[in-house]
Amino acid sequence: MQAIRQTPGTVFLAPHVLSPYVSEIFHRASCSKTEANCIASRLVGANLRGHDSHGVIRVPRYVDALQKGLVFADQTVDVITENDVMAVLDAKFGFGQSMGEQAVDVGIKKAAANGVAIIALRNSGHLGRIGDWAERAADGGLISIHMVNVKNSLLVAPFGGRDRRMSTSPFCAGIPMPPGTPVILDFATSAAAEGKALVALSGGKALPADALIAADGSLSNDPLHLYGPQSTGAIANPNLGPGALRTFGDHKGSGLNFLMEILAGALTGTGANGPLVDPDKRNVGNGMLSIYMSPAVFGSTDTFASEVRNYIDFVKSSRPAEPDGEVLVPGEVELKTMAERSRTGLPLSDKAWANIKSTGDQVGATALQ
Repeated sequence: MQAIRQTPGTVFLAPHVLSPYVSEIFHRASCSKTEANCIASRLVGANLRGHDSHGVIRVPRYVDALQKGLVFADQTVDVITENDVMAVLDAKFGFGQSMGEQAVDVGIKKAAANGVAIIALRNSGHLGRIGDWAERAADGGLISIHMVNVKNSLLVAPFGGRDRRMSTSPFCAGIPMPPGTPVILDFATSAAAEGKALVALSGGKALPADALIAADGSLSNDPLHLYGPQSTGAIANPNLGPGALRTFGDHKGSGLNFLMEILAGALTGTGANGPLVDPDKRNVGNGMLSIYMSPAVFGSTDTFASEVRNYIDFVKSSRPAEPDGEVLVPGEVELKTMAERSRTGLPLSDKAWANIKSTGDQVGATALQ
């Protein structure tokens, strides 16, 4: 694979080139090498799986938050309370790529010993692609369910409304399939993740036609409804636009979003969203409520895996709705994308890549020179 190649409007980067560059950016921005590598690995991993919204496009925003004291390097979660099968953890606004890993490892340890575990993580920096945490649990042989809110981030209008009252509030679940690849279901409860709007704003893939609602109530896919007019060199701020993202599935997505806010926000101690008191100085934090289950305590791990495989085969035996179509189960799109991008490189719009390089230049990163 060519390390860096360009086509009109797009640059393609090999993961083995991009990852050390992103790691150097965070290390020079004050993260330890261990944490910088962790952040880079997870951001590049998101791009590799096709989740560009949660990938390296976030580098400028993450570094800006670090420099403003809204997120903190090299944190260790504090244990607020715990017993054999549960824990409440405070991430203290550490980088989510590190905080999520620590929280999941607590859940894996408790569920491995006791069959089940519930872990509440509060006040985390952006947790990134939530599928990372389901994959990590699945690698430990565990089923997991993850519910997430985004405190101090009002981007989504509830069903029937046009004003921002919700965050993008992701939901994720993972099912281990030893010795094969786990089944991972991972989605925002908004019609599109905010990062996908950022990708569209940066010249990447367009949003669905009705992903946004404008201030006048009309539907749109123009990301300027979310971000407002853009200034050259400024980091795009999704809080400045007059419109909002919509929930997926009308009232169903709106109801699930509401549930994420209560369980991942109010219950974890992160807090449910409300009016923003000082939008310019707020800490945007994730709360995550995670449930871990060992198939072994429900019976036989082998029997469970066999049932899952049989059901996958049954689902995929459905005739495609279109002549060249294919019936897919959760996680297959990511696997196909990973295989393709491992061969061809990770695509970034020229604008997104220029913003990342500008941040790298700012902190003195030299890996690409």
